[in-house]
Amino acid sequence: MTTSKPGRLASELLEMADSQHRLGIMDKATHQKSTARHLGADALPTSEPITAVQVREVREKAHLSQAALARYLNMTPGYVSQLERGATHAKGPALALLNVIRRKGIEALL
Repeated sequence: MTTSKPGRLASELLEMADSQHRLGIMDKATHQKSTARHLGADALPTSEPITAVQVREVREKAHLSQAALARYLNMTPGYVSQLERGATHAKGPALALLNVIRRKGIEALL
């Protein structure tokens, strides 16, 4: 997906949403929804890159083996091992799920 700079109208809407959120007129959920709508998927916290050390921390915090985490994420234990060693980097749905688990815990997937 290619991302481009938001147009003038989108920039104005984002500035207005930021101001309303800062003043307490707009709640956080509505602000995030507006931001995601106008800035695309890159604005979502699920797209934040995750390091090999963070993948291991997520797994250990959830008290899961590599095989158990792999089952939750619908991937192979070998892929989880590669993520933890830094041999590959999580992308797409795997990255989104790891970020959800990192922020909300494994319970968010149950």
